Amino acid sequence: MKKLKKTEILGSILLLVTALIWGFAFVAQSMGMESVGPCTFNSLRSFLAAFALAPILIANRKKAFRVMRPDTDSKPPKSDKTVLYTGLLSIGTVFFLASTSQQIGIGLTDSVGKAGFITALYIVLVPLAGIFLKKPPKWIVFLCVAASTFGLFLLCVPKGSRFVLQTGDLLIIACALLFTAHILLINYYSVRINGILIAMVQFLFVGVFCGIVMIVYEKPAWADIVKALPTIAYAGLLSSGVGYTFQILGQKYVEPTRASLIMCLESVFSVLGGWLLLHQELTLREGIGCAIMFIAILVCQIFGQESGTLPGEDHADQ
Repeated sequence: MKKLKKTEILGSILLLVTALIWGFAFVAQSMGMESVGPCTFNSLRSFLAAFALAPILIANRKKAFRVMRPDTDSKPPKSDKTVLYTGLLSIGTVFFLASTSQQIGIGLTDSVGKAGFITALYIVLVPLAGIFLKKPPKWIVFLCVAASTFGLFLLCVPKGSRFVLQTGDLLIIACALLFTAHILLINYYSVRINGILIAMVQFLFVGVFCGIVMIVYEKPAWADIVKALPTIAYAGLLSSGVGYTFQILGQKYVEPTRASLIMCLESVFSVLGGWLLLHQELTLREGIGCAIMFIAILVCQIFGQESGTLPGEDHADQ
């Protein structure tokens, strides 16, 4: 058995801490909305996340706005400004839609653990999307999708009820689809645009557009914002700022497959956080659904990916 290097152990620990932070972020998102609306929460946490990433961007300012030219481009590259603006605009818009649907969905679903597992579906959906990119996935990915769909049915549809998903469940499913599109955009543009700049811009997109909704429709009282501030700070500074940094550092030393397996624990930690802090319990049926989805995600990560690839490398959704 190959002995792990100290750097690999450290990287694994950083990724485990990241998964823990992101899993418990679902709890913070749920608790925060007891005092403020979803767009208020999202706007403030995103501005805090941008603030947390600002020192890293400033330290790399000489390279931040430079558009790279990958050798794999088969077509003549577009102008630097076109690539930069198109990439940041598309990524920022999709990230805004994904994070907003997730935040509203968490407020409407009955369990943060359920929200965590449904969100994790993007790990299976990313390789499946390869069909439309002329990069069809391995056959086992289709099996994982079928298993995940069955697990989702057990998780979201109570026994004996009609096949009707709740509004919160539908929004979280939409969130998983949008995060799939977000990851594909990240994979395309991250070799051309600085990753920290992408993260900063997408957080600013959410901060600004959710801020507009907050001012026009939610109009939160200052006392309510203060009450929700601890959870906003956790989601903004720890989940987005520290978590994103730990992910970058951890993946630098851990090979992709092992990194993806560690990151899958995020959904498990979301269930643990809901149980410990919100006293939310899953029924046996829901627990079986979670187990099936988790196994499908693990199998997809181990056997469904090409060597050296990692769907969802950029996880700035939290």
